[in-house]
Amino acid sequence: MSTLTLPPSADPSGGTTASAPTPALRPRTTRDPKTPTWLPEMTIDAVTPADHPHVAALLGRGMLDNPTHIAVFGPDPEIRRQRVERMFGAALPGLDLTMLAARRPDGAVVAVCGMAAPGACQPSGARKLRLLPGVFANGLKPGLRTLRWLGAWAKRDLPDPHWHVGPLAVDAEHQGLGIGTLLMTRLCAQMDAAGEIAYLETDKAINVRFYERFGFETVGEQLVLGTTNWFMRRAPRPVV
Repeated sequence: MSTLTLPPSADPSGGTTASAPTPALRPRTTRDPKTPTWLPEMTIDAVTPADHPHVAALLGRGMLDNPTHIAVFGPDPEIRRQRVERMFGAALPGLDLTMLAARRPDGAVVAVCGMAAPGACQPSGARKLRLLPGVFANGLKPGLRTLRWLGAWAKRDLPDPHWHVGPLAVDAEHQGLGIGTLLMTRLCAQMDAAGEIAYLETDKAINVRFYERFGFETVGEQLVLGTTNWFMRRAPRPVV
């Protein structure tokens, strides 16, 4: 089992870690013959600007059925996929995020986990202006719904210093293989090592149960655009 460290550009503690992409923990294996042969060789490292178009496309596929995205971008799956991809494609360059990428041996990104450092998750006035192209990338009405969605989340943001987690997504064709678990294990281990609080939002009950496995606790619940959203906090655990 590999050491739970992040690449230097993704290290919340600011410490020095391995400079090369680190092997992922061994993912869950199944007896399904369709399980990818590359899974044991998957690595985790930092997303680079060159990855942004691929990450935006992955988020469009991996978060296609999120209830909030349905409320914002509409019921048609293909139109919604395009809109989610377009939103993230325009927004990623302006977001102050560190992102982890799970990669196949050929370098293709199959999952991502974003995180904003303490004090960076709520953008300043100038940065809000830079993010507007992403908010309104799909037109006026979806843009206004996006503002209502993000405004509701901002009001729920923790007052305590914390790492704000998200987006977390696994490409649709690779879900159910344990890749999301690997990313969260890596993230939570680093939060524990640094003694940092983590916080996130989700709009799926199944995700609430997933995050509870890693020590997240629900600290709030609210209807956002008619969909239930949960707000979850994780205190650091002692490192043994």
